[in-house]
Amino acid sequence: MDLHIRRYQPTDLETIKRLTLEAFEGVSIDRNIEDEFGPINNRDWRWRKERHIDFDVQRDADGVFVAEIDGQVVGYITTFRDRDAGIGLIPNLAVDAGQRGHGIGRQLIQHALNNFREEGLTHAKIETLDQNDVGQGLYPSLGFREVARQIHYCMALGQMKDDDPATG
Repeated sequence: MDLHIRRYQPTDLETIKRLTLEAFEGVSIDRNIEDEFGPINNRDWRWRKERHIDFDVQRDADGVFVAEIDGQVVGYITTFRDRDAGIGLIPNLAVDAGQRGHGIGRQLIQHALNNFREEGLTHAKIETLDQNDVGQGLYPSLGFREVARQIHYCMALGQMKDDDPATG
């Protein structure tokens, strides 16, 4: 396996969106919301998750890296370099299902971390959901330490609680 990691090109967009939907099927906040409430605004979780990639590319296209084997895109990582804070963030990472377990995600993260170091950043941040066993194993194995847990809530705005002072 001859893995090559390079900078994102606009022609990669549809491929990395496809990889995103495949990889985030069971480990996406947007999917969890849809499981609870159904599609929102006539759009499913996939549409919302693809927008995250659009936003990542718009925010810092030079911080998006693509992994290729024999010219085929098999994974990617998006990053954002907050130079003022000294922190590099990794919002999204995905590897083709047929290529998982070969260290591609690990190599993409290491590539991003090296880029952060070259940019003079001192820390890196990544997050995962409790239901993402892969992330919970991979990130600590690379040196990331858990610093907090967060709970995400969602509600349909058409619902009002009976004891809400605003409705009384």
